Amino acid sequence: MERDAGPHDFGSLDRAWLESKSGNKWRKHAPLLPAWVADMDYRPAPKITAHLQSVLDLGDLGYPARDEKNRTRAVGAFVHHMERRHGWSPDTDRIREWNDVVQAVQAVLHVVTSPGDGVVVHVPAYPPFFSAIEQTGCRMVPVPARIEHGAVSFDHDALDSLLSREPARVMILCNPQNPTGHVFTRAELEHLADIAARHGLIIISDEIHADLVHDGRTHVPMATVPAAAGRTVTVTSASKSFNLAGLRYAVTHCDAEQVEAGWARLPDHLFGATNIMGAEAAWASWTLAGGWLDDVVAHLGRMRDLTLELVAAHLPGVRVHRPGATYLAWLDCRETPIATDPYAAFRAAGVETSEGTGFGPGGEGHVRLNFATSPALLEEIVSRMAGALR
Repeated sequence: MERDAGPHDFGSLDRAWLESKSGNKWRKHAPLLPAWVADMDYRPAPKITAHLQSVLDLGDLGYPARDEKNRTRAVGAFVHHMERRHGWSPDTDRIREWNDVVQAVQAVLHVVTSPGDGVVVHVPAYPPFFSAIEQTGCRMVPVPARIEHGAVSFDHDALDSLLSREPARVMILCNPQNPTGHVFTRAELEHLADIAARHGLIIISDEIHADLVHDGRTHVPMATVPAAAGRTVTVTSASKSFNLAGLRYAVTHCDAEQVEAGWARLPDHLFGATNIMGAEAAWASWTLAGGWLDDVVAHLGRMRDLTLELVAAHLPGVRVHRPGATYLAWLDCRETPIATDPYAAFRAAGVETSEGTGFGPGGEGHVRLNFATSPALLEEIVSRMAGALR
């Protein structure tokens, strides 16, 4: 793989710098090579770090300025970013700030569900969805992925039929989908919105990977689908696109009056408040760092392709489809000698992946691989994994 031509040169990473980092990705499972948690190995955009340094230099770390609805200026930056990137003009009055996406998901479930209610989830899925469902006493209604001939699909007609027999209250949609990287088309979203309207479902649309789409695809915000109007809570953050997860900042756009009414009944400080550095980082991301985002998406597309090449060349029997978004590859190891526990086998070979069983039904015999690193490191990761198959 050729070095990046852009100014950020994501293809070159200093191994000593990575190993000196104090964050969870490189520290928790050291000395294993980390290909697990969804952090990128790249430095954040220089314009973001320069802006945060200017906040520190000013010495003003008191309460951030907020509008009449207790929101920081990052909300306006979010609206402009959505307009530029995705052709969506969110209603500013419907936006709230949160500390992270899962907090917002749990807050929705808390106010609209009762124990025993069904929650629709496309599986395999982001593991915290399962704990959010369990902790509210709800039951999961799974929509299994079909991965055939390199394509991901879901049987939404079967879901429609199932809901006629077993009602649900909420649909959690992850688009683009984690861990498969599937980008739902407008036709798919229209079908899902029709199902939600017919069965009275609130839609929680986690769109945190929306900026990280490949091959000229277009992300379609669920809130732009007419049939989803009045029932959708969009949840997102700058954290995945700009590698800022530790700064704890997210937003929701809610057009579901039932959800808003439920939140209004809760104590003012129950969910806390966003911090000044998280909000300022989000403002800088959505205002100043569009060029960096373009460059990192282009690099991730090349890393995605390199991942497919390396798996085909060095991991016999492992199947992997071409994800349409994210920096995550879903490896199917069920036709290999390590099918029973590929996570443990790769771990013994020196690589920490994400265990497939944590992603729920359909995760057996799989692992998730994070390829947001340098070509050299990815080659070493796959080389070590190959040792598990020899």
